[in-house]
Formats: sequence, C-alpha cells, structure tokens
Amino acid sequence: MSTLRALARAQAVATGAAQPVATVRHLHLSDRPLVLVPLALAGEANAPLAALVGAAPDQARLLVVPQPRNRDQRFAFAAELAGVVLPYLDSFRTVTEAVAVDRGRDVRHRYVDAPQLLVPNPAGITFLRLFGRSTRFRRVDGDHPVHPSVPLLGRWATFFAERAEQPGSAALLALTDALTLHWATGQSAVEDLHLPAVLGWLDPPAGLTGAEAAVAAEDPARCPPAGPATDPDFDNHRLAPAIEAYARSADDPTARAAAYDELAGLLRDQLAPTWELMWRGVGLLRALPPGARVAGRWAGDRDAFTAYAEHVDAGGGPQPRRDGAVAAALRLQRLERAATAWAVQRAYDDPLVMAEHRLAGEAFVGEVTLADPKRVDDSGRRPVLRPRIQVVTTEPVPMPVGATLWSPARPGQKATIVFLTPGADGKTEVVLELSGGMGRGLTAPAGSVPEVGERICLTSLSDGFLPGGAFPAPEETPWTHGGPPEHHDE
Repeated sequence: MSTLRALARAQAVATGAAQPVATVRHLHLSDRPLVLVPLALAGEANAPLAALVGAAPDQARLLVVPQPRNRDQRFAFAAELAGVVLPYLDSFRTVTEAVAVDRGRDVRHRYVDAPQLLVPNPAGITFLRLFGRSTRFRRVDGDHPVHPSVPLLGRWATFFAERAEQPGSAALLALTDALTLHWATGQSAVEDLHLPAVLGWLDPPAGLTGAEAAVAAEDPARCPPAGPATDPDFDNHRLAPAIEAYARSADDPTARAAAYDELAGLLRDQLAPTWELMWRGVGLLRALPPGARVAGRWAGDRDAFTAYAEHVDAGGGPQPRRDGAVAAALRLQRLERAATAWAVQRAYDDPLVMAEHRLAGEAFVGEVTLADPKRVDDSGRRPVLRPRIQVVTTEPVPMPVGATLWSPARPGQKATIVFLTPGADGKTEVVLELSGGMGRGLTAPAGSVPEVGERICLTSLSDGFLPGGAFPAPEETPWTHGGPPEHHDE
C-alpha cells in the first residue's frame, strides 16, 4: 500500500466517508455491460446454484440449478447461461474498422466495440475461470453429451478470465476492485471484497455515515453476500430445506412446480440486492471522466476479442489445460509488460496517482524559470534542435545528471538532465535538454517547448514502447524445459 493510499484510508476512518484516490476513471466502462451475479453451492467445487444475468438494470434473468450436485442440471444451467451470454457476445461482431499496421503499409480489421462482463468481486472471476475449465472440454456427442453451446461458452469464459489477469484490461471486471481503485475506504483490504460494505462507504443511505453503512451491510439478512459464496445460516435454515422439498417432489409435477417456484423466489431474494448494488456501482464509476489512455487499453481488449473470435470461427481448439514452457514464458512477459505500462499510464493520466510516484522519488514538479527554445546543437554531422529549460523545484530530485525524464504533458519528448544545482533555500535548479516531440525542423512549433512560468511534472516513468523478448517456437522448446508440448484432444 502506498503512503497516499494509507493516508486516504486513515482520513476515511476519521471522517466516516470514502476518500477519492483518483481524479479520472482508469477503466473503460461499456455503454452496455453484461452484469453476472453468480451463486455457488457451498462445499462443492464450482457447483452453480443460481445466477442473475443481464445487460440492463431491468433485464435481470434468473437462472437456477435446483439440485446443484446433479450433473445434467448443471450443464442445463450452462446451456441456459450460454443462451444469454453468446448472443450478447455476437452483438458486438457486426461492425469492424480498419487499423493500419506495418507503418501504414498494410491494414487489419477489428471490431469497433467489444463485450464487457461485470461480476461483484474477484471470487466471481474465479467462478468464471473454474466454470470455463469444467465446460470447455465437454463433448457434444458420445457418452454424456452436452448442448453444443456449453463448450463454446466455456471457451469464452476462459478467454474473459485470462483477460482479467491482464493489468489494465476491462473485458472482465470485479466491481469491488474497480471501485476501490478509485476510492479508499476505511476498512481492510479483505473487507473491501464485500460489495455491500464498499458501497456503504461510497454511497451511504441518507442519515448514515459511510462507516455506519458499512457496518449495517455486514448483516447478511439485510445485505446477502455478493456471490458466489452464500451465508451459512441461509444454507442451513432456508436453502437446504428448499432443495430437499424439490427433491421429494419428483413424483408429483404440481408439487415440483411449486417447490421450484419457492426455491427460485428464495434465490432471487438472495441475489436481487447484489444486482441493485452492481448498477449503483456502475453509476458511480460512470460519473468519473475517463482517463486519456483508457481508450488505448480498451483498443487492446478489442484486439484480443477480435483475435479470439476469429480463432473460434476458424475451428481453433480450446485453451489448453496448462501452458507449455514457451507459452508460459510469453504469458509472464506479457503480464509483466502490461503491469508496467498500466502503472505508468495511470500516473500520466492522473495527478493523484503521480503524487504517489513523487513521494517515491520517481517524479517531481517545478516551475520553468528559463527557456531557450531556439537552441541548436551543431556538434554532430548535422545541426539538430536541442532546446534547454531550467526548472526550479522544492521537491527532492534523486535523479543523477544524464538521466532521461519525461513529462505527462508532452509524452513524446525526452528531457535529459544537464545540470543539478541545489540551493540553500531548499530549492533545486534543474537544467534539462529537450529532444523529440518538436518536429524535424530547426524551429520548435508553438507549445512544444515549455514556456517560462509553466508548472510541469517530470518523471523517470516512461510511457514508451516496451520491446518484447526473444523466445523459441513451441516446437523448439529445449528438453531442459520439457521439450515440445504434446497436443491432446482434451
């Protein structure tokens, strides 16, 4: 936890209200997200019990598994869920756009938009990951066949679960994570996994402080758990008798219908409060303006969605149960690069996030006191424009002479430290030489060089391209790493 976030949590405790830790929204939010509130049977590995799913507050559809331990009913639930999710995914596959590649020498096409799934908390993402694992390899023929939509849904569930691992991706979001990324509550990180408590801090009812609303939200009778876990008291005293009543009614269609309706009503009452909280949370996030680099990260999600849709259309196989050595190394590198880019882009978009890096000695803010925008360096084979500026700051400058810095206001421009002169009054004079972001001529365009009096932020964090590493082809995996991966049908 950073110093500023710890301070924000302390202020939340002192004031009884959540504190903002962001000035912009750092995640894309779809105009039509698909909200999924899952519920699983306690004590069973990924045994779906019920789900509320829909793309609008008034479009909640309840799916119920009356006997979660019954294999046929579980896959019937999967087929019913596929009947909601797959058409939603297909609705984004109608319009494409051309994207220039290879420096404009070629083009590729991607969908202009992509689906977005929202679940209450990280446990909902885990539910989808396990759900995908249990369904994507199922056969549609032979012994124990399932509906053809079931393995397809499993593959898409796995796709979204894998995208959720990517820092900065918004294809699958846990709402608790999205909210606490932008606000700090006065409770622990574990308590922040409880959606009713988080929204108690962020949007308390009239007459209550955030702290009081969060305490009230801990009552499972008023705010049932946000899935997929259920309350033990609910399991023992209400759910178990309803499931047993349904099981006893097997020989009486009228009694079975009544038992099903009673069970469905019980589960709807359990899920409905979380459904309402999900859309309240979406409204809070919509009120924040998106960061400048959010669209670029969403473009990456659209690229991934397009690529996987094309893979499915071409008859490609499901994701393997586990990655081979090369695939695992590529995944790790991709996640590491995404994590680095995510941290830098958030700082560039948001002064509050950049403040954390200023405290860590990775950035400073100062005022431009001198500027020479016409300076030309003619010491090389040809003259080049190299303006210099002097920045005076009262903040520590731990970067050495020769270090390269960047400014979020001009991310394409490098600033190399030429001189550092600490002053007796606690101020430091920093002389920087600028390159890039000024065209190819010997005259800097207006606004490309900071002017005297301008207050700028300079940081060692770079938002530039991160090159990838070199890895062998999967079929050339050395024996020290298990050799080439074996391919199986399952």
